[in-house]
Amino acid sequence: MKSVAILPPESKRLLICRHAKSSWQDAALSDIERSLNKRGEHDAPEMGRRLKKRRILPDLIMASPAVRARATAEIYALKLGYQPEKISINKEQYAATVPVLIALLRAVEPQFNTVMMVGHNPESTALANILGGLHIANIPTCGIVALEFPVASWQEVIAGNSTLLFFDFPKNAA
Repeated sequence: MKSVAILPPESKRLLICRHAKSSWQDAALSDIERSLNKRGEHDAPEMGRRLKKRRILPDLIMASPAVRARATAEIYALKLGYQPEKISINKEQYAATVPVLIALLRAVEPQFNTVMMVGHNPESTALANILGGLHIANIPTCGIVALEFPVASWQEVIAGNSTLLFFDFPKNAA
């Protein structure tokens, strides 16, 4: 596993993270209320460890308000030494369109160089494909796509103007 910790000057790094596997056990819960299942509770810490091994530390973690997305973001935060109470919960990330996600990203203050967005599919896969110029069929649950942009400000992020640093997911032999 290659370390990608050093961020070149005038660059931004985006981690697009699909939430960990959720539970369908309680049919009475609404979609937004579904929590992580046992696999999700196992996979999220593992992916957090992989990020830490790569020495990737987000300056900002943004998450959907869905219980499963918040839980995934909190697990990543704990594994990476990020204070969970500083996670930015954005209602716009739940059932978002790609333009909405890009607008949220472009609104991020320039002092944040590495941003993690924890959300859902198909939006996460579509965002990674559009911003990264990629052809990923599906980001699996708890999957992470890391992109680097040669820009000084998040407002400058445009489709296809990035480098893929890695695409990792729990079943990947990394």
